[in-house]
Amino acid sequence: MKTAIPISFSRFWAIVVKEFIQMRRDRLTFGMIIGIPVVQLMLFGYAINGDPKHLPTAVLLADSSQQGRSVMVALRNSDYFRFVREVHTETEADAALARGEVQFVVTIPENFSRNLLRGDKPTILVEADATDPSATGNAIASLHTLLDGALQRDLKGSLAFLAGESGPVKLRIHARYNPEGISQYNIVPGLMGVVLTMTMVMITGLAITRERERGTMENLLSMPTRPLEVLLGKIIPYIFVGYIQVGLILIAARFLFHVPMSGSIPLLLLSTSVFIAANLAMGITFSTLAKNQLQAVQMTFFFFLPSLLLSGFMFPFRGMPVWAQVIGEVLPLTHFLRIIRGILLKGNGFAEVAHQLWQISLFAAVILTVGVKRYRKTLD
Repeated sequence: MKTAIPISFSRFWAIVVKEFIQMRRDRLTFGMIIGIPVVQLMLFGYAINGDPKHLPTAVLLADSSQQGRSVMVALRNSDYFRFVREVHTETEADAALARGEVQFVVTIPENFSRNLLRGDKPTILVEADATDPSATGNAIASLHTLLDGALQRDLKGSLAFLAGESGPVKLRIHARYNPEGISQYNIVPGLMGVVLTMTMVMITGLAITRERERGTMENLLSMPTRPLEVLLGKIIPYIFVGYIQVGLILIAARFLFHVPMSGSIPLLLLSTSVFIAANLAMGITFSTLAKNQLQAVQMTFFFFLPSLLLSGFMFPFRGMPVWAQVIGEVLPLTHFLRIIRGILLKGNGFAEVAHQLWQISLFAAVILTVGVKRYRKTLD
């Protein structure tokens, strides 16, 4: 009686070859195997920077003397500050900070040079958008050293006594919107955008592929409906799901983490509806592209990873290289983070968030158009 061989190398090798053939045929999965490590390597290796520099800075130059400009040169040479505009009033400076156009506003007061030469130690005011403490922390920490050395070239000879041991000027730092640098004020509002992105895209990404796998796609296609009607019909119910998540996060933010809510909650909810629609459009488009639910989940992950890393949620947005910022500007999460942090922490109104809203709306319109065109009223 022959003893059965416990394992056959030929059968084993046939299974291995079959799996490689299957992998080669599933191009999306093969692309994920190669693509995800490459994307992570590029993002973590090049795009992620915990010490952002060249931060956009405005100056309110009420005294254009040589000493005032020496201070500006010292700040610029530090690489932390990049002067992008000159404002002429405090109202203009407040608006630039509220809209997120600049990270800092440096105010050189009137009679700065005269008071300096008289030994009165004039005060230089630096206002920072501190909604994200990690984006401004190192720059603020460098200010005292920078200002102490900024006027050394001007205060020589008979003026050397003005430098003093404590420096020739006083520095007043005003960390606005989050003066205590509490990280929860920045993270918790951002979590709303992250959670909505993950859940909305994934849920709707499975919508049509689930119909196809369950064999109910025939019933859907036999109905006298147009592609846009089908896609919108699948999107609308999940908007209410998104608002349930928004409500839970807002309640937790207010009562557990004590996040200040300075702006209009109705405006926040309106902005959230546009953001939810954009993510649902992305998910439903993935659903028309994917052949099965596994591919839909893979596409969702491939969209979610860059959104998480390039939006400014985990790392300072302005610390990333230009090419990464360009990609980040396309993602709806980037603009929603600016909206929700602006409304809750800065008290922004519609005028401040409108620029971000129309970019999310444009993204939603483009992606939904792609989804409608990809939808086919056949099973092929």
